[in-house]
Amino acid sequence: METPTNENNSNNGTNSTSHNMQHFMEMGMDVHKVVLPPYRSTFQKLKAKLKEILFPDDPLHQFKGQTSKQKWILGAQYVFPILEWGPSYSFKLFKSDIVAGLTIASLAIPQGISYAKLANLPPIVGLYSSFVPPLLYAVLGSSRDLAVGPVSIASLIMGSMIMEEVSPTKEPVLFLQLAFTSTFFAGILQASLGFLRLGFIIDFLSKATLIGFMAGAAVIVSLQQLKSLLGITHFTKKMALVPVLTSVFKERKEWSWQTILMGCCFLVLLLLSRHISMKKPKLFWVSAGAPLVSVILSTLIVFAVKANNHGISVIGELQKGLNPPSWNMLQFKGTYLGLVIKTGIITGIISLTEGIAVGRTFAAIKDYRVDGNKEMIAIGIMNIVGSTTSCYITTGSFSRSAVNHNAGAKTAMSNIVMSVTVMVTLLFLMPLFQYTPNVILGAIIVTAVVGLIDVPAAYHIWKVDKYDFLVLVCAFLGVIFISVQEGLAIAVGISVFKIMLQITRPRTVVLGNIPGTDIFRDLQHYKDSTATVPGFLIISIEAAINFANTTYLNERILRWIEEEDDGEKRSSIRYVIIDMTAVSTIDTTGITLFRDLRKSLKKRGVELVLVNPLSEVMEKLKKAYEGDEIMRPDALYLTVGEAVASLSISMKNQASNIYNEGWQKQKQQQQHEKKNVNESSQRHIKKQTLEWSSGSRIGPCWALLGGFVGLHNLGPSFTEGRRFGHHRFVRISRVRAAENLGAVTLNPEIQVEEPVDSEDDQLADVEDRSGDERDGGGDEVEVDELRSGLAGGSEAASAGANTVRDDWESRDMDLKPAALARVWAEETERREKRRKRSKLEDDAMLWIIS
Repeated sequence: METPTNENNSNNGTNSTSHNMQHFMEMGMDVHKVVLPPYRSTFQKLKAKLKEILFPDDPLHQFKGQTSKQKWILGAQYVFPILEWGPSYSFKLFKSDIVAGLTIASLAIPQGISYAKLANLPPIVGLYSSFVPPLLYAVLGSSRDLAVGPVSIASLIMGSMIMEEVSPTKEPVLFLQLAFTSTFFAGILQASLGFLRLGFIIDFLSKATLIGFMAGAAVIVSLQQLKSLLGITHFTKKMALVPVLTSVFKERKEWSWQTILMGCCFLVLLLLSRHISMKKPKLFWVSAGAPLVSVILSTLIVFAVKANNHGISVIGELQKGLNPPSWNMLQFKGTYLGLVIKTGIITGIISLTEGIAVGRTFAAIKDYRVDGNKEMIAIGIMNIVGSTTSCYITTGSFSRSAVNHNAGAKTAMSNIVMSVTVMVTLLFLMPLFQYTPNVILGAIIVTAVVGLIDVPAAYHIWKVDKYDFLVLVCAFLGVIFISVQEGLAIAVGISVFKIMLQITRPRTVVLGNIPGTDIFRDLQHYKDSTATVPGFLIISIEAAINFANTTYLNERILRWIEEEDDGEKRSSIRYVIIDMTAVSTIDTTGITLFRDLRKSLKKRGVELVLVNPLSEVMEKLKKAYEGDEIMRPDALYLTVGEAVASLSISMKNQASNIYNEGWQKQKQQQQHEKKNVNESSQRHIKKQTLEWSSGSRIGPCWALLGGFVGLHNLGPSFTEGRRFGHHRFVRISRVRAAENLGAVTLNPEIQVEEPVDSEDDQLADVEDRSGDERDGGGDEVEVDELRSGLAGGSEAASAGANTVRDDWESRDMDLKPAALARVWAEETERREKRRKRSKLEDDAMLWIIS
């Protein structure tokens, strides 16, 4: 992976890198020590963890510092929230609640009958379920706006799941018994989650899952109502899109135009009233009263024209009276026990999720708090009691709660008013529903479930998170094409898979420095303001480390190093810094990550550094690696800035040490080579001198011999002799070479004839000679005398040459040439040392940081 850089600064990336490196080496920040957390026993840790899991809201906080009497009062109010608002209840509040209660009762009565039909239960059961559960919730519930009763989704799921094994028409009593038993198990599950404070389990149904599931269920419920809207008698029991549409068009002969006409008219009326209330919330009573008005009008029409004799089906006679006990109908054994448990679990979770979501929605609007665990207990108890009083699954209804909120409900007293109204209906008004057509019930259901299709919310999820939108679409398609329960299972499975991906593939990013600061941020996020620090790979792990992601993290970090090296044999990275600020916890498998990673990095010459390990992580690292290199003070830092600044200084010091060691080694090697060359050269020159002294005519090779030996003053002496053309000057060169090398007596009679250059060339050569031999005092005299010789012509030049020769011969030849050679050698050595020292230091630094 190429480390992201700022494209606009690509041309000066090297300068920026050098600036950052210099910045961190010059930073004078203090390095804070990473310390262990305060000691806690295993029991204390377990207690703290259980408290966070089971009591995150700290419900016992209100009892601290209270008297015994006050604690009893607070305890009673916690269990029965009605005791909290009941003592201060006023007639003013009651006026608002009675209006809201009567309004939602006008909606609850027709919806109760309709939803019971949706669950393939007798219509009277829907009214029973709108009587007892609201009374219980008013005592136990903590929401002021939640209106409870049967709901469409839970009714659909319960009816469809039980209908897979038992026919509601052939075995209606057994079907009713299984419905009550499923309600009982649903209540047990809900109350248990509340008592054990395990409400976080329902959070696995994400918002995207619920939106897709609700939308798909709304489509299926609406298609199921085609049976009533078209007047079809023989209809499929399946709940998928294809079977329903197939049944609709297959039974075209059963379509009734009278039923279609009445259904379309009242459906348009109900949808129009809903639209008006949505546009103008103050006219909430229009949509709230429309269902009851439609029931009354349709019943009067059917009764007046005897429409039941012309193809329009009606509810029929309903039994008067309050809920009969049903505890003796619960089935806890037999072949259907598994079915009722499964149905109870699914309907219990769905209804609980819907009820709590609705309650929290309206609590947020009015700025008060709803206790989720209290809600679970309240909904669970009302379903347990409801299953013994001829009620099926109930929860908070969004449509009725919205009407309750818009009608101005102040407390849960509105549920009591609704319950009393339903009770009056059960006792005195049941005969009036005998001629109520089934088509109007279907229209009421369609109008209610249309609001469950939340297109704006789906579009918002699409914009924010495409993966969540995929979950939504899968839930929607699974419900409408397969079945309600399979669609829900698919959506939950995808949500769990997303969580597993987040756990097994945690987010890890490479950090870069914001120039001029000690702040480090994600290079991908802050491309225009961050830069890499040479020699460092800084990684941030933003998740817990556990057995599921240890291997991935190890491989990912090593792959980053390989990508940074880009195929080089030696790693350009010296330190891998892991920022563990976001690592909240780690397990025993995760602990091994650092040991394995350190071994792999050590082979590459890279060191591992940890930054800001949190208390739990630090404690486990200390126990696992006490005394190990991982726990060294220079391998643990509190911030990334401190780590980079401290390690940059260490890199600089290390570079200086490497240079000093390399320089000493190179110096020793140079001295050894110099000694070998001098010994070899002296042996060779002595051999050549003996040959020359025997009369060999190879005088012109003295200059080349001087270059081979490395004496700088020999070559120019021969050149001067050539320039001046004086054959005796060769003798001076021979004498100088002999004295430099400690040679024996040379033959002075060797003469060389050379052409004579012009006077200007001769003067220029002498000036160059004087500049090259400025370290020798005798040479300056020689140049001055030769310059005067040039000015006097050829005769003077010859005399000047003889003067120089005589001067050289009269001096102490054992000291002067050797001194000149030493001065030149020392100066050359100093210059070479400075050049090689600078180059070696640069190479050492580059070897470390690049």
